Amino acid sequence: MKPRPEPRSRRERPAKPALTRDGIVAVAVEIMRAEGLEKVTMRRLAQELDTGPASLYVYVSNTAELHAAVLDELLGGLPDPVGGSWRERLEELLTAYTLMLFTHPGLARSALVARPGGPHYLRLIEALLALLDEGGVPGDQAAWGVDVLMQYATATAAEHATRGQSSDAQDDRDALTHAVMTADERTHPRIAALGAQLLSGPPRARLSWGFHVLINGVIHTPTPGPGPAAPTGP
Repeated sequence: MKPRPEPRSRRERPAKPALTRDGIVAVAVEIMRAEGLEKVTMRRLAQELDTGPASLYVYVSNTAELHAAVLDELLGGLPDPVGGSWRERLEELLTAYTLMLFTHPGLARSALVARPGGPHYLRLIEALLALLDEGGVPGDQAAWGVDVLMQYATATAAEHATRGQSSDAQDDRDALTHAVMTADERTHPRIAALGAQLLSGPPRARLSWGFHVLINGVIHTPTPGPGPAAPTGP
């Protein structure tokens, strides 16, 4: 009769590394790079860390916060723009942010609603404000302007991500092109005249032009004065 192996004491097993927020986010980034953001769930993360999902909620309150933390981690890899005018460096930084989101489609869509508040996000906003300040943009206009610029960059990346993942994306594009190029000049004279221009230009050129339009608007558009105080209750 074959002797039974002696039971192994749990104390002899190597101790699992202690959970930390930074460690959790690092593993979440690894999962996203390998499998996509849709796989970055609390359950999947708990499996990877060999723990229970409840243990993670001590460090991250929900999946939305986790995704925001992943975005903040990736923002740490954005390069510092060097050389050129303040406008060129501002556009370079905004473009780098947009292209980073292009490479992570799920994160681009999540970024529309999940605003990170970590150190890398704050560093990005500080850099944008500093560049606008270098250009002589008043502080209140710069503060509102950063919000508009970031919204444009994020929405552009999210739109690109949505189209890129749709199996019908090319069919939709072809249908739009056909509708614009065959518009009846009697009922839609401006579309008929400008159809080619409506569809023209590579994506990077259109992105750059959009940044120019918004930056010019931030420079030349004062913020409105304070309005009447909001009611505070009965």
